Order: sequence, then structure tokens, then C-alpha cells
Amino acid sequence: MTPRERLFSLEQFGIKLGLENIHKILDALDRPERAWPAVHIAGTNGKGSVTAMVEYGLRAAGHRTGRYTSPHLDRIEERIAIDGVPVAPDLFDTVAADLLALVDRLLESGTLEATPTFFEVTTAMAFEIFRRAEVTVGVIEVGLGGRFDATNVLTPEVTAITSIAFDHERHLGNTLAKIAFEKAGVIKPGVPVVVGELPSEAYGVVTAEARERDAPLLPAGGEHIEAPFFDRGRVTVVLRTPSGRYPPIRLGLNGAHQLANAIVAARTLEVCGDRGLQTGPGEVITALAEADWPARLEWLRTPAGRYVLLDAAHNPAGAEAFAQYAQAAGVARLPIVIAVMKDKNIIAMLDALAPVASLFITADVGTERSMKARALTTAIVGAHPSIPVVTGGTPEEAIDTALMLANRIAITGSIFMVGPARARLIADGAVHVDEAK
Repeated sequence: MTPRERLFSLEQFGIKLGLENIHKILDALDRPERAWPAVHIAGTNGKGSVTAMVEYGLRAAGHRTGRYTSPHLDRIEERIAIDGVPVAPDLFDTVAADLLALVDRLLESGTLEATPTFFEVTTAMAFEIFRRAEVTVGVIEVGLGGRFDATNVLTPEVTAITSIAFDHERHLGNTLAKIAFEKAGVIKPGVPVVVGELPSEAYGVVTAEARERDAPLLPAGGEHIEAPFFDRGRVTVVLRTPSGRYPPIRLGLNGAHQLANAIVAARTLEVCGDRGLQTGPGEVITALAEADWPARLEWLRTPAGRYVLLDAAHNPAGAEAFAQYAQAAGVARLPIVIAVMKDKNIIAMLDALAPVASLFITADVGTERSMKARALTTAIVGAHPSIPVVTGGTPEEAIDTALMLANRIAITGSIFMVGPARARLIADGAVHVDEAK
């Protein structure tokens, strides 16, 4: 078994929230995460987009950046990027081999009492790769929750919490207050925390946690917005923050929801500057206007001239943002190829997507967590019987069916489908475009 195959085999251990294993692994590595300053970003939705913007801004300021995100779209190396570029497969495999050999020694000695999870090992790998690459700052996205997420061994220069909504209730709790408590676990004593607009129930919890840890809380919400202008699903906005007033910025990422993410990213970059990580207004503008984040309301044009809207809308809030964008961009109802995980609130996702769907085509992703296509078809028929639905089989078959039926289609739901679909379309000659014509 190759190191990469063995790494993927750790997925059988599923999700295990806790910090004991990751601390022991990092101790044995002589704490690689202390070799570079960090920005730590949590949230239910938007944390990937904010991570992308913040990393882009820091890179524009001249930093050598490390970026750690999850899950990956198509290739596992995408999780770990240096200066915005996924690490080379050879480096990834070398560090995987080193880490797995270390894990074996720690298990044999009894230092580790349980086999670490896939996410614990990949997190340690990212931190070690960043040390070897001599990054000057790491931008780290929380995997799940916050308090017991493997990334929460960091003591960052600045923390951000983008949003709080229902997701992963089995692990994080079934109320916004419980979810907020888990997310607020990333707040560290004395470390500034930038907070997006949250439901009042969640905001109260985050505020209390910040107060308890004497962490300055910096709101990043509508109070910073001037003159937002929406055009075909894209936002141009003037921001006014404690650091000053920015000229009009047309956001690089599609969707009205990106305005909230942009404010969090701007305030986070400003705090980075205050904490000695060189950034300025120019880098904030560049980050918001130019950062990209694939498969988030992204249009591709196929060689045949058809348009595909890709979006990893994996929970109800993401599905709502997808539908809002489609309506704001003037996109007529279109066929939606969809796959979802069994642990999601599927009916709420379908309710959000229904107003923009002319047809649903369900797909089998082939993972244990994924809802089978036939079961998803049954759920759609029960929830929205007026919308036609086709059981499409594999993602490839479902997408091919959709492309035969319409000039514009959407692919959404699980990132485990959207990522490989994007890679396949690009390999077949599809290109990124700003919008469908």
C-alpha cells in the first residue's frame, strides 16, 4: 500500500472531534505550526471564500503564503497550497510517508492510543509542509466546528468566524446556540476575532466566549457597507471600516452572499496589518476584486457552447445562496444535477433550489455518506411533485443527460460530485467564464 493509499484508508475512522491525537503528533514533529504566524477562519458557510480572499491579499502584500482548506475538489493536493498553488504530488507523498511512519512509531510506543483520522494526519502534513516551505503566514480553514477541530491547536494572529447556520447537527448540536459554542471554540485569549453578521442567538454566545477570553471582538457586518450595487448576481460596493473608506470594489466572486464574506475578509486583512503582518488598503482591494474560489457559483463554457453553473452548495444556507444568485443573475429555470450527503437537511435544500429548477437529475456519488440517487429522487418527488425528476445514475451520466436537454445546466450539492465534475469538464475543453451569455 502506497503512503497515499494508506492515508485515504484512514477515512474509515470517520470524523473524530478532539485534540489529543493532533497534539501528540505535532509534539513529535517539534510543533511545526509555531514556525509561522497564522490566520484561523471558522464558520458554517463562507469560510472557504474568506480563506481564499485573505490568502490572496496576504500574497499580494508580498508574503509567502500557506493555505489549508478542506475538502478538496478533485485532487487531495488542493488542500495544501503554497502561494496559491497546490503542492506537488511528490512533496505531498514524501510528507505523507514521513507522517505515517511517525504515526506508526507513536502507536507502537503507546504515545498514541488510537489511530489518528484522515483529517488529523492531513492537518499535521499541512503544518509540516508550511514549515519546510518557509511560509511567512498560513491561512487555515477550520474543518468542522471549531472547538475540537484538529486545526484548533493554533494560536493565530487573528481569528475569523464568518457565519453560523445549521449544518453537521449530529456533531455540533441542533440549536444555533450549541453550534455557535462549538464555532467559538477557536477564539483564543487576547487574539482579535472578526465576526460576520450572525443570528442573535449565535452572536450572544460568541460575544460571551470572546469576553471570557479577553479577545477583542470586531464586528464585520452591514455597518461597513455603503452603496452596494447588484448587477447580474455580482456585487460592487463601497466599504467604510475603522481603517478608512475604500473606493468602489466589484467583487471577484459571484453571489450577493459574497458581500458578507468580503466584509469579513477585509476586516481580517486589516487586523493582520495591525498585528504586524504587512497588508494595506491596496491589498484589501486586490483580494476582494481578484480572488477566485473554484466551483463556487462558477460558470464553465463547454466546447459545444453550453454553459454549466457549478456550486458546492452542500447545506440549506448554501442552496439558498445558489438560488438567490440564479434569480439575481436572470438565469431561467434550469436542469439541476444534484447529489447530497445523507446527514444534510435535504428537504430544506430542495425547498431552496425548487424555485430555480426546471428539472432535477439525481446522481450517485459512490461514498458511504452519500444519499443514493433513487432515494434522493423519492425525496424530490415527495417534496416537490410538480418538478420533473430523473434518476441519472453516475455523475457523468447525469451531467451528460442534462447537457442533452438544455444549453444551460447547474451541478450542485455535494462537493464530492461537483469537484470531479469540474475536473472532467475542464479536461474535455470547458473554460471558465464570468457569466453565461
